[in-house]
Amino acid sequence: MSSLPGSPEGAATTGLVDTPVDASPETLAALPPLTAQTRLEAREIMARYPQPRSALLPMLHLVQSVQGYVSPEGVTLCAEELGLTKAEVGAVATFYTMYKRRPTGRHLVSVCTNTLCNVLGGQRIMDALSADLGVHHDETAADGSITLEHAECLAACDYAPVVTVDYEFYDQQDVESARDLVAALRRGEKPHPTRGAPLSDFRGVSRQLAGFSQWADADAEAAAVDAPWSAGPTLIGVHLAAERGEAAPPMTAPGPGAGTQDADAGEARETVRPSGRTGQSPGEEAADARVAAADTPAEKAGAAGSHPDAPEPAGRRLPDGVTGTDTPAGSEPGTSGQGPGKA
Repeated sequence: MSSLPGSPEGAATTGLVDTPVDASPETLAALPPLTAQTRLEAREIMARYPQPRSALLPMLHLVQSVQGYVSPEGVTLCAEELGLTKAEVGAVATFYTMYKRRPTGRHLVSVCTNTLCNVLGGQRIMDALSADLGVHHDETAADGSITLEHAECLAACDYAPVVTVDYEFYDQQDVESARDLVAALRRGEKPHPTRGAPLSDFRGVSRQLAGFSQWADADAEAAAVDAPWSAGPTLIGVHLAAERGEAAPPMTAPGPGAGTQDADAGEARETVRPSGRTGQSPGEEAADARVAAADTPAEKAGAAGSHPDAPEPAGRRLPDGVTGTDTPAGSEPGTSGQGPGKA
């Protein structure tokens, strides 16, 4: 029995019943076996941790590196070696999207379709690749070359739109460049990523995530890790600040009495200290000074909004004569630690 989604065991454990794990006889018959060597490597991973069950995540990557996804056999191996139930292993394997439920193509192509990448063309890239490959999200091309997926965020907004291949970055893509990239992958080529190590394949990077090197020796590994790359978009702010002579104010170590530091510290004293000569309260006079000293419309709006005389924002005031909610405290459904009939 599989403990991944679609099975009674997996559903009972995780509450998820979505894409079932591929356990068809045809698929299982075509998989490379998990050998005694795989078990030895699993035990090598376990030896890295004070508690063996902490090794589960890299062990799932290990079995995925052999079979191309977390198969029922892979779940069983992890459960047996760690002394867990298959349901416990399946609960973890279904939580993380990097563990796949069906055999993956030679390369995993992920297209970011989150906000910034989407605005700059991420969805157009996804639609074009989907049409070219004849697949949708989490499906594999008929020739087994590419598995295509939406990615919710690839944490590279300054390089948007972003596509990754086996988790390596290809930055600032457009429809045509992404199509060229995928066409090269299908021809068996491995275009060098914009930054990061040379491209491997999905099983190779899964092995790397399990903690085993893909490279022949230490020199090859160092050369891959130290490959040149450009961080232009990330460093634009640093370069502009240098050109304009801008710098953040220096940080000073707190001295004695730092816990009682004046709330106005860091502002020009003449903008916040009341004079007592205007007939206003000290707070009102200091607030007027802050508004007058604001340099930008945004700063002025912020200072005006925090002024004691600022009108109450719409929706904040209660109607006249109303002092609060009609529902007694503690009787709202879902109130933690309280409820109807409790003090």
